[in-house]
Formats: sequence, structure tokens, C-alpha cells
Amino acid sequence: MIDREKLLAPRADTATGLPEDDVEVPGMGTVRVRGLSRDEVFGAQETKGGTAAVERVVLHLAMIDPPLSVADVGRWQKASPAGEIEHVTDRIHELSGMTEDADKQAMLGFRGQSGAGVRALPGDAAGDDGGRAAGEDGPS
Repeated sequence: MIDREKLLAPRADTATGLPEDDVEVPGMGTVRVRGLSRDEVFGAQETKGGTAAVERVVLHLAMIDPPLSVADVGRWQKASPAGEIEHVTDRIHELSGMTEDADKQAMLGFRGQSGAGVRALPGDAAGDDGGRAAGEDGPS
């Protein structure tokens, strides 16, 4: 069994206890970002105003150097080509353990194997079509 204190301890030897990394912004230089905690992710997801607003909150929380306010990130969104910020947010997702590969690895650990079983739905509006899960045999 896991020790309670180990479960509650920071995961990295950083000021926030979360992983950090430098990310190259093409043609601009390097920024320092950190991963988000689960609590921060839930808070960001509750942001009103759509995807762009959520991105502003995520970047505001994750940017270490230079630190940016939500308004600063909004200005960056308006000034930058679309892929410039995506490169940074991709690294934040990786540091936060939120990549598609991380989801697949978590599901493998949960089920013990790939194939049929629990199907992850892509969002609130998704529903089960009643079809077979991957790896299921039989008539459709």
C-alpha cells in the first residue's frame, strides 16, 4: 500500500511541486512553463467563454517566465499565428499528464489490457451508439 504522505507530497522538486520545462516559441525565444494540478485543470474547465477563454486561464496558470495575466494571454492570442501558442499548450498538457497517450496508458493500467471493455467518450455531448467496442466479436 502507498504511504499517505507520499500520496500528498509534491511530485517535482520545483517551487510549485509540479514539473516544469522550457519551450521554444518559434522566432521569439524560450518561455518556462509548468504542469497544472488536477485542481487547476478542473477550475480552468469551468471557465465561461469557450475554448479561447479556457486557453487563456491555462496559459496564465502555467506560464512561469514570463508570467502572464489572463489579459496578456488574450493579447498574445490576437497577435500570434495559430500554431505558436499550440506548441506551448501541448507541452503544458504533457507536463500535466493530459496527453492522449497518457489517457491510453491509464486505461491500459485500469483494464490490464487493450481491447474491449470501458469506452471513453470524447465529451459531454457524446453518447453510446450501441455498437461494438473495439475488439468485440459477434454480429453488428
